[in-house]
Amino acid sequence: MQQTWLAGVDKPARYTGGELNEIHKETADRVRFALCFPDTYEVGMSHIGSRILYQALNDCDYAVCERAYAPWGDAEDVLREAGMPLFALESGDPLDRFDIIGFSLLYEMSYTNVLNMLDLAGLPLYAKDRDEKMPLIAAGGPCAYHAEPMAPFVDVMLLGDGEETVCQLAQAVRDAKRNGQSRKELLRQLSHLDGFYIPSLYDIAYHTDGTIASITPLDGAPAQVKKAVVKDLEHAVYPVCPMVPNTGIVHDRAVLELFRGCTRGCRFCQAGYVYRPVRERSVSLLKQQAEQIIESTGYEEISLMSLSSGDYPHLNELIAALTPEMNPKRVSLSLPSLRIDSFQKDFAEGTGKVRKSSLTFAPEAGTQRLRDIINKGVTEEDLLRTVGQAFEAGYSSVKLYFMLGLPGETDADLVGIADLANQVVEKYYELPKEKRLQPPSVTVSVSPFVPKPFTPFQWEAQPTLEEIRRKQDVVREATRRNKRVKFNTHDARVTTLEAMFARGDRRLAKLLERAFRLGARFDGDHACFRYEIWQQAMEMESIDLAFYAHRERPREEIPPYAMVDVLVSERYLWSERMRGYAGKTTRDCRKGCNGCGMMDICEVKAE
Repeated sequence: MQQTWLAGVDKPARYTGGELNEIHKETADRVRFALCFPDTYEVGMSHIGSRILYQALNDCDYAVCERAYAPWGDAEDVLREAGMPLFALESGDPLDRFDIIGFSLLYEMSYTNVLNMLDLAGLPLYAKDRDEKMPLIAAGGPCAYHAEPMAPFVDVMLLGDGEETVCQLAQAVRDAKRNGQSRKELLRQLSHLDGFYIPSLYDIAYHTDGTIASITPLDGAPAQVKKAVVKDLEHAVYPVCPMVPNTGIVHDRAVLELFRGCTRGCRFCQAGYVYRPVRERSVSLLKQQAEQIIESTGYEEISLMSLSSGDYPHLNELIAALTPEMNPKRVSLSLPSLRIDSFQKDFAEGTGKVRKSSLTFAPEAGTQRLRDIINKGVTEEDLLRTVGQAFEAGYSSVKLYFMLGLPGETDADLVGIADLANQVVEKYYELPKEKRLQPPSVTVSVSPFVPKPFTPFQWEAQPTLEEIRRKQDVVREATRRNKRVKFNTHDARVTTLEAMFARGDRRLAKLLERAFRLGARFDGDHACFRYEIWQQAMEMESIDLAFYAHRERPREEIPPYAMVDVLVSERYLWSERMRGYAGKTTRDCRKGCNGCGMMDICEVKAE
């Protein structure tokens, strides 16, 4: 492919391919799968899920997988001006030459990028307008569970763990091509498999008040589609020879996935419910994978990754096993996701032997009353003990994540965020003077609450834009009194749109198309987000933001995603909501089964 167009873009390395460990395979007689990430190269190359799928597909003899990322504005302009279609990095072939185009949906605000990539590929946006010769459009990732606003654009949603379903999809497409099977027949066949949701096989009817009246399966499709679960993570595919990017990316380091799932049950956290059950990898396997990854990449940092890495029961053993191997190579270990009550001083000392960065913790709420409502399961004492141990181990920088607008929240809870941050600063000054090598830094990041599907808070109303901003001001003013505390927050306008799409229905597809046509791109990026576009699009399509984002749902209302079964029962989610309102906590699943609905497939048994 001609590369002269790259002279007109700011970061050409985003579009060249040719990375170390990039995979190339003959395409003849193989299903061609374009794995597309609807964000920049820097973000997409940091996503371990995409790397796993890339490896899984290329491990299949009957498939070949290539990659494409959302082009930044300068590259989009050049491509459109030159009449060049969006292409895959490995071969340079246009995306419309592939059999399957698969999108990773990690964030609701990436949806317009999906539409832009389809448009740049020269493909019709709507599934109904694409013919048999065009690629099958698939989508997976956490948002696929509730991506009804994207349903009219997508042929098949992949629900749950993707290592096996992407290969099943590729094999099904290969067989369909060989047998002369139509797309409609292929989709009907896929609809009977766990993990495959076919939007076109469900008819949605609405009441006059805008709520959903019924969801009717068509052509023998199931009433609910169960998510796919990789039960044996120990033997699941994992990229031990991952690509090394051509340019700096967001998370430029080796990654070990310790386990998948979470047993904590925080009531606001969608990942904690949809990634269940917990499945773990052994220390011996992780040690082997770490050695292979460092050997094949030359990385100088390994991230020990999971939803809550400190909950890995063999973490001390793993760190002890990795340290003597990695220290001589000047390879550091990091723990990007730590629960306050699972942190130990040994972790800080073990991961910080080569170099120390900041540690990140998420108290989520400023008072114990509110932490009990959301079932966070940590106390103020836990936090202060934890940061004290981190400071003893030589750290001086701590990041604290909180949410605002949570159910049951008062202004006292907001002021409590600043009080907690001040106590963390004071904890540092309890160290002996000789250990205080530099001033402490405590960063408070506050994100507005988004009621997510498949959580106990899925029925809640999100506070209005005005109320979110008022709450942000309360925290900002309270933290301003301590110069060692820095305050960060998110654009509340983006958060309200996120809430709208998280619980939105198919009628929002027209809004997405309209916003895209008006120029919406990279809506999760502060530099690109233009709220006036969304205001105009909502007005033109007669969309009421408050109906989707700021309205509490009654239990009897049918949610747009009712055809999806994440294997956690609705009854359990509702009971957890009620326990939250009563200020009652629910124990960690590792300490005893709570009856969420996954008892038959859960590895973690009661102690």
